Amino acid sequence: MPVSVLFVCLGNICRSPLAEAAFRAEAARRDLDVVVDSAGTGDWHVGHPPDPRARAVAVRNGVDIRHLRARQVAAADFDRFDHIVALDARNLADLRRMEPPGARARLSLLLDHVPGREGAAVADPYYGDDRHFDAAWGDVAAGARGLADRIAAESGG
Repeated sequence: MPVSVLFVCLGNICRSPLAEAAFRAEAARRDLDVVVDSAGTGDWHVGHPPDPRARAVAVRNGVDIRHLRARQVAAADFDRFDHIVALDARNLADLRRMEPPGARARLSLLLDHVPGREGAAVADPYYGDDRHFDAAWGDVAAGARGLADRIAAESGG
C-alpha cells in the first residue's frame, strides 16, 4: 500500500508544489510507492498553476510542474494522507487548528526531516527573485531526501 504525503504552504503556488515535485522525483529515484499532492492553507490561488518562477526553478532541476493547480487543504486530507508536511511554522500551526479529532495524518515541518534543520522554515520566495526560488528548491530537495529516508526506513526499505 503506498504511503501518502501532502505538502502544504500558504497559497500552493510556490513552496508546496516545489516540495511535491522534489519529493516525487526523489521517490521515483528510490522506487518508493507513494501518493503525493500539495495544497495551501489559504484559498487565494485555488485553480491557478504554480508561480512562473517556481515552474522555472523546477525545470532548471529537471522537473515539470506546469500541470499542477493550487487547491486548499480540506478536512478529508487529514484522513486521506499518512503525512501532512508544512513548509513553515505558521502553516503547521494552521494545520494543527484545522486537524479533526482522531485524524490519522502525522503533521511535521519539511525541514524537520533534515538533520540539523529541525524547526526551520523553507523561506517563502514569493516576494523574491530567482535566487530565492533556487534557495527554496535547495531546501525542498533536502527535505524530500530526508522524508524519503524516513519513509524507506519505516517501510523496511
